Amino acid sequence: MSLLTPGALLLGFLCSDALIAGVPLVPWLFAYITFAMGLGIRAREVARAFVRPLPMLAALAAAHILLPLAARGAGGALFGPDSPYTVGFALFMLIPLGISSLMWVVVSGGRPALITALVTFSSLLSPLVVPLGLDLMFGAAIEMDTRGIMLDLLLIVVLPTAAGIALNEATRGRAHAALQPGAAFVSKLAFLAVIVLNAAAIGPHVHALGGAVPAVAAAVVTLVALGYAAGCIAALPWRSPDLTATLAYGCGIRNISLGIVIGLEYFPPEAAMPVVLSILIQQPGAAVFHNLLRRIRGTGTGG
Repeated sequence: MSLLTPGALLLGFLCSDALIAGVPLVPWLFAYITFAMGLGIRAREVARAFVRPLPMLAALAAAHILLPLAARGAGGALFGPDSPYTVGFALFMLIPLGISSLMWVVVSGGRPALITALVTFSSLLSPLVVPLGLDLMFGAAIEMDTRGIMLDLLLIVVLPTAAGIALNEATRGRAHAALQPGAAFVSKLAFLAVIVLNAAAIGPHVHALGGAVPAVAAAVVTLVALGYAAGCIAALPWRSPDLTATLAYGCGIRNISLGIVIGLEYFPPEAAMPVVLSILIQQPGAAVFHNLLRRIRGTGTGG
């Protein structure tokens, strides 16, 4: 996927005229992706994290309060406080945590149940967190359809996720065992399709962005690095290597495809650009952090 996602982005840019008619399919594709995510979650995994909720609350506070404020500050310093790019940086830090963090937590010896709960809870909170956060930071400086954003997030994130979890619970995990292999493969195809179509939508505007792209890309790299740092800092009180890996990946990996959907639907193309560029940065950044963890641990996570 780390090779296919940049390819999908490039394909969308190059074939924008041919693909742009498919853009209305994006919300439906994304709803399927979140349903497939929910299909792999058991309610007890989410409930287990609430037995000792402080690590999860620390990660959510870092991910959805401190990092969006840092993003607004960085964007304001580079492009001005009310620039569409600044809105895009804040949006990037307000969108829910990404499900691909689960894979990295597993290979890094973290806590799969906790990251599952973090991703699920962050997704379920998104109809409140995203529009409220943008409104508090920008207010009347940007025109925003708060009700529309909340409704979209409810329809393409909350309800499909809840439906997947409910189906898995109703079948006592049999739905996951029977459907997940095929559903996971199709969800990867849907993810690539979302990237291609959204790149096609933003493609006509990319050339007009011109010299701003390198500065935006550098700021996104910095924000991704800050995400990992914030997760590590949030885990400091517990002095636990596995918890540090879990919270770092939780804060460092975001639901990029959702960010692009919201960015293109409700804001100027410039606001979607930080999220689009993060496609090229997020997974390589996760690999870099994984190697850093192995060096810190000396012998590496695999022993």
